[in-house]
Amino acid sequence: MRAYERLLKYVVIHTTSDESSDTVPSTDRQFELAKLLAGEMKHLGIEDASVDENCYVTGHIPASKGCENTPKIGFIAHLDTAPDSSGENVHPAIRENYDGEDIEIGNGLKLTTAMFPHLKGLKGRTLITTDGTTLLGADDKSGISIIMTMAEEIINSNIPHGRICIAFTPDEEIGHGASLLDLDKYGADFAYTVDGGPENEIEYENFNAAKADFMIKGISVHPGDAKNRMINAALIACEISSMLPSAETPAHTENREGFYHLTDIKGDVETAEIDYIVRDHDAAIFEARINTLKMIEKTLNEKYGEGTVTLTVTDQYRNMIEKIKPHMHIVETAKKCIQEQGLNAVDVPIRGGTDGARLSHRGLPCPNLGTGGYAFHGPYEHITAEGMDVMVKVLLDIIKHYS
Repeated sequence: MRAYERLLKYVVIHTTSDESSDTVPSTDRQFELAKLLAGEMKHLGIEDASVDENCYVTGHIPASKGCENTPKIGFIAHLDTAPDSSGENVHPAIRENYDGEDIEIGNGLKLTTAMFPHLKGLKGRTLITTDGTTLLGADDKSGISIIMTMAEEIINSNIPHGRICIAFTPDEEIGHGASLLDLDKYGADFAYTVDGGPENEIEYENFNAAKADFMIKGISVHPGDAKNRMINAALIACEISSMLPSAETPAHTENREGFYHLTDIKGDVETAEIDYIVRDHDAAIFEARINTLKMIEKTLNEKYGEGTVTLTVTDQYRNMIEKIKPHMHIVETAKKCIQEQGLNAVDVPIRGGTDGARLSHRGLPCPNLGTGGYAFHGPYEHITAEGMDVMVKVLLDIIKHYS
């Protein structure tokens, strides 16, 4: 079975995660795909395939004869889809021999070469899109499909291979996907997440990341008698925004440039809240950004009274590069295997985070590979069957290299 055929089966299963949930997984619906995958793995011959109580799917392909002492390689993808756009009632559309031009995908939406110049390079391929009403779910059901197809080919072929460790995780899209993976049970020496974009990309550095939430307490009195008495919490929220550099937002930055991203602002005279996510590839600059927010809290409390502004900073993930650098052979091997497919392997700094970042900091070096997909998290999401085929070959080549 080709990888895209698996994708078409998996994307119709609703697995969207929920950031407001305090359960693990955040949505029970992720178990449906998890149980299906464990069953398929057992059918392929992965005897120890299982789903644990937290919705982590794991399984191992034993080393072939003579390869028992070679490195144990892990491959990981995530079950959930992003809550940014609906992942329910997904209806993928297939366009064989795509002509590389603008296309209407439905619901009044178009994929255009002006918006996505890479489309011209997909001419002649089998293009898979949404119907314009939901996301596709290729992030990361394409990664799952690629890993499952690789597993089938390894098991059904005579390719020598070391022990292969497979995991499918819940809740990656809300930052919790790697938190409860049992690394001792998983048993890999190193791993690759298959959760990226174009098939020639490899990612091994990402943002340092934190949430920063300001809670503001105001004093509400009648506006006719407010002089020197009223403290307007909503106006203080606006003041906080004005104290941050206007050019350091996602809309003004690229590559390794960091930012403050206002995600929510709400309130009235009595109470207000203003929430940010903070990102930077450079650890020192990231800490400076956090210190800037702390200085804003201090300054406003001195101005309006202690306790007016309360800042809560929550660390989310750290740049994986410091944990990857001592193990750069896993990056160089992946690059070589990408190049063997006739592609120019490129390093891409992630303007976000992956399971690989958390896993790397937990002691499992884990760069990220592409899937052949584009425009994730929304109705413009698309991928090609041929791009997924290439990634199956890349995984197989990585396995061969270490065997």
